[in-house]
Amino acid sequence: MQRRTWVAAAAAMAGLALSSTALASDAYPAKPVKIIVGFQAGGPTDVVARLVAKALQDELKGAFIVENKVGATSNIASEMVAAAPADGYTLLLAAAPLTMNKYVFPKQKFDPLKSFEPVSKVSSAPGVLAASPKLNVKTYREFEELARKKPGELSYGTTGAGGSQHMATLRLEQLTGVKMLHVPYSGGSGVLNDLIAGVVDVAFMTSTGAMPNLEAGKVRPLAVAGPNRLPGLPQVPTFSEVGLPDMVSDSWNGLLAPAGTPKAIVDKLSAAVMKAVKSKEFKEVLIPQGAVLIGNSPSEFKAQLQTEVGHWSEQFKKFKIEK
Repeated sequence: MQRRTWVAAAAAMAGLALSSTALASDAYPAKPVKIIVGFQAGGPTDVVARLVAKALQDELKGAFIVENKVGATSNIASEMVAAAPADGYTLLLAAAPLTMNKYVFPKQKFDPLKSFEPVSKVSSAPGVLAASPKLNVKTYREFEELARKKPGELSYGTTGAGGSQHMATLRLEQLTGVKMLHVPYSGGSGVLNDLIAGVVDVAFMTSTGAMPNLEAGKVRPLAVAGPNRLPGLPQVPTFSEVGLPDMVSDSWNGLLAPAGTPKAIVDKLSAAVMKAVKSKEFKEVLIPQGAVLIGNSPSEFKAQLQTEVGHWSEQFKKFKIEK
């Protein structure tokens, strides 16, 4: 009799917990939600974050506010969200460095897989190898020929050791055998400005951030590190077309919540993002910049993050990158 009573009480408590979670999800968001971005306002990740914030606000009828917390290649923002209450009111709009920073900053205070609940991958964008107008090359083939003739003399700009631009260029050097001089910067704007000015010769640019300058000819696009040519740069070949099918560089943006955030809230957010990426506004803003709109499920996004972390573990060991 006592066992029966205990089982009934346990079932009642479990039902109450599920009911409370459902009620919390139904009421969500009951107060403003912060979406933390680890990059500067106006940059490609910030643009995606503000599109997501507006879409979530319209769909879920609550306030979603973007806050930029710049520093340590987005680690400051990631650490802030990882330490936040797991209630759905602090979210992270992350980018590709999330899965590689642990190999650059071994003392970081979060784990890219254990510290977050993936919500949805919003978009991805290929890297574009671009040359300064002052470098006397017009095609990728001309660039590679010049780099071979001048080993170690051509320079390339990046946002720092171990960043996506640096890793992409190291991969290019590995595949081609060319050697260049690395010039690290503290941010993407510095790379772009000095590429335009001819201070550095080449750089991998994220299509969503550099498209206006690429289209305007302020920097010269040589090849796209993605599966297809970009709509805004139809004349620029992919690396596969120039004989380097393994030269792939991808920058993505995705929404995450602190680990332990109720599944009902994560699923609610994910459904809203998946709906948003199909909207006219997302397509009109991001596709012309070379972005691919994704909007996947939490489990799909989690699997992709796991794959990336494994990939970067191998790459950082191969290239012996240290901060």
